[in-house]
Amino acid sequence: MTIESTTQPVIEARQLDLTFQTNDGPIHALKDVNLTIDKGDFVSFIGPSGCGKTTFLRCIAALETPTGGTLTVNGMTPDEARRKRAYGYVFQAAGLYPWRTISKNIKLPLEIMGYSAAEQEERVKKVLELVDLEGFGGKFPWQLSGGMQQRASIARALAFDADILLMDEPFGALDEIVRDHLNEQLLALWARTEKTIGFVTHSIPEAVYLSTKIVVMSPRPGRITDVIDSPLPKERPLDIRDTPEFIEVAHRVREGLRAGHSYDD
Repeated sequence: MTIESTTQPVIEARQLDLTFQTNDGPIHALKDVNLTIDKGDFVSFIGPSGCGKTTFLRCIAALETPTGGTLTVNGMTPDEARRKRAYGYVFQAAGLYPWRTISKNIKLPLEIMGYSAAEQEERVKKVLELVDLEGFGGKFPWQLSGGMQQRASIARALAFDADILLMDEPFGALDEIVRDHLNEQLLALWARTEKTIGFVTHSIPEAVYLSTKIVVMSPRPGRITDVIDSPLPKERPLDIRDTPEFIEVAHRVREGLRAGHSYDD
């Protein structure tokens, strides 16, 4: 499946394959993946465990190397894009250092990149405001709730103002009420910053609520079985999930997952 675009793509995969060589034989993680992501898209990847969602995100981030096909990020190889700091990455766990305050955790990539102390302070202040954590910069991670820690992790990924934000199930371990609140905040953040976002999730409602485009993937070897362009408006209150339009998209995602799933695995 090839998705055509009339604009310069931010991320473009063509016939992408990835096979891991192991002692037990090859593992085909991705096969014939074709996808175009445009500037400002919010793209969710959904599929069963082991379908290659995170692997594809890691390929974009140059954390894995494809074994076939092509993948470009801002017209460059993923490794070139990494060196040019084209993206921020948010992992499943917040990954904050417990001995550093929230501000100092956010400063860490800025320190590594050689930003001046004054610019570090300015950027930390800005991103703390973006994620609604003003006043918490002096706290340590253990003094914050799980949801607040994930917001701090997002702030760290935003600190050097990359155009692309890659998020690997950042809210998967949180309870539903906190998750709903963070989904609302993430949409507001996306609207303010106009970032291009790649988001891995196992949740159908989360994928439909957040995304402009939903990529449905099959079990290993990971393939794209459907790409759904959302008809929902950009501004989305939580109760949009009760509308016929939302339910229709969720149904299409669910049917795509069922069609692509092999119960023999």
